[in-house]
Amino acid sequence: MDLFYLIFGLAVLVGAGDSLVRGAVALSLRFGIPAIIVSATVVAIGTSAPELLIGIKAALEGAPGIALGNVVGSNIANVLLVLGVPALLAPLAPCGEDAHRNLYFMIAATVLFSALILTGTIPLWGGVVLILLSLVMIADSLRIGLAARAAGGEVDEAAELAELEDADPNMPSWKIALLVLVGIIGLPLGADFLVSGARGIALSIGVSETVIGLTLVAIGTSLPELATTVVAALRNQADVAIGNVIGSNIFNATAIVGAAAMVTPLEVPAEILSRDLWVMIAASAVLVPFVLLCRPIGRMVGVGFLGAYVIYVYIAFF
Repeated sequence: MDLFYLIFGLAVLVGAGDSLVRGAVALSLRFGIPAIIVSATVVAIGTSAPELLIGIKAALEGAPGIALGNVVGSNIANVLLVLGVPALLAPLAPCGEDAHRNLYFMIAATVLFSALILTGTIPLWGGVVLILLSLVMIADSLRIGLAARAAGGEVDEAAELAELEDADPNMPSWKIALLVLVGIIGLPLGADFLVSGARGIALSIGVSETVIGLTLVAIGTSLPELATTVVAALRNQADVAIGNVIGSNIFNATAIVGAAAMVTPLEVPAEILSRDLWVMIAASAVLVPFVLLCRPIGRMVGVGFLGAYVIYVYIAFF
């Protein structure tokens, strides 16, 4: 039953998160907000809503192992699993100024998050600092997007809308309201089922809540990123694939942990301090030469990523 709760919770979270994003995007476009701003704010924040609700729910229920385990585990999975699988299908060659800029943000977020983790507790002020860093990243994305929009002369609204998949500025008001309502109700409901199921599984098989957060919960919340990255790889959109992973890792380490720490200080489980934090740092560091040198992440590298992830999950459990 606990496994059912976890799977059901994940399904509800993913569905509710998608519903909220679609409704919020349509509502924003209805109010005349440019698509490029919607993409940098509503979509960026909305796609992280499931992880956000898990973090807050786990923090409120005194389960920091699930809250922090989900973030650390997701950041590991995003590199080794989410990039490993599509690399088997098509080489990913991360290049361009945007990739470099986002990489620097990820490095800054990883360093700050790691420094807070090493203190043993992430306090309220630490959560505020992490949230501020996420806002700086959003503001920078807006600045770059608006500058490009202004430099482009006449704005191609159709092209900007095309960047927002399933965006419908003419969506009926009742449908917008329904989508937003489903998201608002479904996200906390899904988080409640997932956290309850994760804690139950940990108790029944005799492992810590942290291990479940690092593995089962992290893999589940990384599935949407995996699907997006596979599609991007098949379309030869390596920049989208890499950007998706880097952006997710930044938001996880800043906005998600920051929000949870602002609810209640997060005590860092011993296993994260001794093992998983360093695996996360190593996984993030692996990306650096590929992005800075524009080296393709090919099939052999993908096999290496997946092999490393299987070994990591095995060690985490056994």
